[in-house]
Amino acid sequence: MTEFRIVDNLQKMDVDIKSHQLKYHSKRVLVSKEFTFDAAHHLHNYEGKCKNLHGHTYKVIFGISGYVDDRGLMIDFGDIKEIWKTKIEIFLDHRYLNETLPPMNTTAENMVVWIYEKMKDSLLDEDRISKYDGARVEFVRLYETPTSYAEARREWMELE
Repeated sequence: MTEFRIVDNLQKMDVDIKSHQLKYHSKRVLVSKEFTFDAAHHLHNYEGKCKNLHGHTYKVIFGISGYVDDRGLMIDFGDIKEIWKTKIEIFLDHRYLNETLPPMNTTAENMVVWIYEKMKDSLLDEDRISKYDGARVEFVRLYETPTSYAEARREWMELE
């Protein structure tokens, strides 16, 4: 059994660690954050249950890469959440997707590309582009059910 221990001395900036030590490397890294939302939709030109109005609890996973700053951070998870809440989720959560998304069949395949584009555009916003060194969306995965998802990857999006 491991003994519980309280730290004797909390590490202090510029005493126990210096500013230049915070950035351990200069490699590209990927961070990932996931969100859920509930929404209703139906599919057009489709013969099956999904032609009827129905809903899902969707899960979105973002993979964002870039280079760490002098603190050793690439992007704050809170910043990803802020982009999600203000630029993307407002069109999705507890919405009728056929009404709030651009004209499209609201398939997971169409929606994941739209979500990818919204996150990419938000990272390229002039307020953020200078804040995050080389930040780019590597992938977005959209789960429509716990076992079914669509994915958009940077290398596929840039081929077009």
